[in-house]
Amino acid sequence: MSEHPLNDLIGTALTNIKTMVDVNTIIGTPVETANGTIIIPVSRVGFGFAAGGSDVPTKNPVQDKNFGGGSGAGISISPVGFLVVNGDSVKLLPVNSANTTVDKLIDSLPEMFDKVSGLFNKDKGAQK
Repeated sequence: MSEHPLNDLIGTALTNIKTMVDVNTIIGTPVETANGTIIIPVSRVGFGFAAGGSDVPTKNPVQDKNFGGGSGAGISISPVGFLVVNGDSVKLLPVNSANTTVDKLIDSLPEMFDKVSGLFNKDKGAQK
């Protein structure tokens, strides 16, 4: 007995989605500027998928059932921002001008790390 036609519909749709969405869609190709700064585009990707079908009985004695079905998919790609790497500095420049709390936290992480490292180094120097 052969596979059900709905399996083929789902398989084809999922294969097409797989070819459209990969890691390069989310984290884009880095671009290096003349001064050595690297700019990496970052996007948000969302997709949905639906498939359905039904076997319809026939009056034909040779063919037991007819199949009717369909599938569909939708993809949304929204730019989020750019990662800017310049030497040891990494910053997220959001496309949206309204910085969120998460954006501010990410931007302040390197500075906080330096301050905490400085405190530990001070404590080690005081113990000697």
